[in-house]
Amino acid sequence: MAASLARVCRYVLRHRSCFQQTTSFTLKCKFHRSVSVCNGLLRGLNKRGLVKDSFPDDAGHDRLPRLLQSGAQTVYCGFDPTADSLHVGHLLALIGLLHFRSAGHHVVAVLGGATAQIGDPSGKNSERERLSADAVEGNTRGIRESIHRIFTNHELHFHDGSKTQGTVTVLNNLSWYKDWNVVKFLSETGRHFRMGTMLSRHSVQSRLRSSEGMSLTEFTYQAFQAYDFYHLNQLYGCKIQLGGTDQLGNLMSGHDFIHKVSGEEVYGLTLPLVTSSTGDKLGKTAGNAVWLNRDKTSPFELYQFFLRQPDASVEGFLKLFTFLPLAEVENLMEQQRADPGKRLAHKRLAAEVTKLVHGKEGLESAKRCTNTLFHSSVQALEEMSDSELQELFREAPFHELLLEPGTTIIDACRRVNAIPDGPKGYRMVSEGAVWLNHQRTDNPEQVLIPKVHILANGLTLLRVGKKNFHIIKWLSL
Repeated sequence: MAASLARVCRYVLRHRSCFQQTTSFTLKCKFHRSVSVCNGLLRGLNKRGLVKDSFPDDAGHDRLPRLLQSGAQTVYCGFDPTADSLHVGHLLALIGLLHFRSAGHHVVAVLGGATAQIGDPSGKNSERERLSADAVEGNTRGIRESIHRIFTNHELHFHDGSKTQGTVTVLNNLSWYKDWNVVKFLSETGRHFRMGTMLSRHSVQSRLRSSEGMSLTEFTYQAFQAYDFYHLNQLYGCKIQLGGTDQLGNLMSGHDFIHKVSGEEVYGLTLPLVTSSTGDKLGKTAGNAVWLNRDKTSPFELYQFFLRQPDASVEGFLKLFTFLPLAEVENLMEQQRADPGKRLAHKRLAAEVTKLVHGKEGLESAKRCTNTLFHSSVQALEEMSDSELQELFREAPFHELLLEPGTTIIDACRRVNAIPDGPKGYRMVSEGAVWLNHQRTDNPEQVLIPKVHILANGLTLLRVGKKNFHIIKWLSL
């Protein structure tokens, strides 16, 4: 008994910095949960298609439901900050955590400030580009902002206020690795890993067969992720890890490590990978990422991404990406089948996801942008801010011009270099190639009129041809 107590004391002293670390945010609620909620949680997640596999294989049928029934559990998911924003491919993991939190369980999001510098080989054909510590720190800030915003939006707009939630905590694994050295880590943890098991992982085998092979750095990734799970198990009592299907090998490593070191039984749940209509994984490596931070993907772009999903995907996406009751999803699909042209299911999907990621203001912005671009709504254009217009027309030049008395349409076009100099540019206006605020114009000498050519917000949307946009902000004398 004394020896066990001494080991615990040594562990706490060795990792005391972790206890002192402040998390980016922790939302705390009093805990109360009925047994029926626990019983229905995994069943509901399965019906939604949100849980693909469990590890060990039989855990989801008996042991895991009983564990969830026994009291509030801690569930974690890791996010390596290899970019300064999460993307739609990560959103399912956050939604999984939100489902657990809504059922009264405590959730932990671990940002891989340390592991991002190693690089996860899972699902990769070549080694990730090495990131500097400064780059990882900046990326960590951006991802922390994503997580905070999404959890806050869920609490504001989707949570049933009559039910109490668990806590949510964000940690950075750099906080428990920064005081380790390689000899100490290998001495204390490395002896519990077996080369044969590590070599058998799919992520390792696929890389070893490639022409590039696999570096020692990448090979050790599974040991670090396994230790993350062990660390959270020891300090937070965490027994469940969520991850994409490509993380199954890392989940298994964590399970094996914890079982060897402490004898505790822990579990892994995998989530389906989100793919495009062509079957490609949605991520930054594939070059098709839809980001969750506004400066990389605007609310309008996120809204349009889900609005444009194929008919065959929309029901599954409603179950995965929204918190709508399944009966309501089925009702929406019946309405869609009765009148496909209205695209009610697509619109609800796009609205629900945009509100979760960007809040009500983000959803309203997405709708304004949609009305401006696709419905030529002058009213929506007039209600848009400068930043919204720049988000909508990301490639369009933004100009601030002094509005001088007598400024004509041809003057405005020339001052922003929207048309060529000389007769050719004049002819383009007179032949109707220029549009101001969705209205075609053919009089180059027309003086700009407030509330017609210049909207109440001081903006003019100038278009030449079909796709040449310019945004003009008029400054008064």
